[in-house]
Amino acid sequence: MNEPLNDSVLRGIRILHMDNHVVVAIKPPNMPTQADASGDPDLLTCIKAHVKQVYGKPGEAYIGLVHRLDRPVGGLIALARTSKAAARLSAQVREHTLARGYLAITQGDAPDSAELTDWLRKDPRTNMVSITAPESLGAKEARLSLACLGRRDGLSLLRVTLHTGRSHQIRVQCAHAGYPLWGDARYGGGRPGQQIALWGAYLRLEHPTLRTPLAFYVPPPDTMPWTMLPIPQTYEQG
Repeated sequence: MNEPLNDSVLRGIRILHMDNHVVVAIKPPNMPTQADASGDPDLLTCIKAHVKQVYGKPGEAYIGLVHRLDRPVGGLIALARTSKAAARLSAQVREHTLARGYLAITQGDAPDSAELTDWLRKDPRTNMVSITAPESLGAKEARLSLACLGRRDGLSLLRVTLHTGRSHQIRVQCAHAGYPLWGDARYGGGRPGQQIALWGAYLRLEHPTLRTPLAFYVPPPDTMPWTMLPIPQTYEQG
């Protein structure tokens, strides 16, 4: 079931797919995935309100969160409409069969291709993630692969595929490798007013009850710095 995109409760969220078990939506940049201390409108609450409105539910609608996007990052996200669907989609995340692909623009000339493996540790006091030794307390392995799709004026357009789902993973690993994300104020020296150039462009999953594949590709918004480099028409292009 695909719903109109101008629903006021969605606050700029676009819904690409919705049925009785799963929702696939586009989170706008700078919206929290779920409620936080800021009190700003968040994706999870808005989707719940939308489902309640569309289906006329008397109580709060159930929406299960199975993966996240960092607040400044926009793009595709899947949510569950039942607890059974949430369990099955969460299993896909753990088993890395729910595929997530990103487009990013980095500073500097990134390699044509690379496989990055690091160990990350998150400081809960600062919400900062850093590279650490494998034997460090709280260290978690982080793996991703990337391909450079184009370069211009000291910037590189990357296609990034996650093999693990760690907090701030792409941002930290790319910065550590020497090509930080454009506009990343936390890890890349981005300046005030710049929007981080990281976009959740691709999502592939197995429908939690029908067992059929669902795949989506959405290019980033037509804004700086995305307008400086040719954006692929499909995720596999390039």
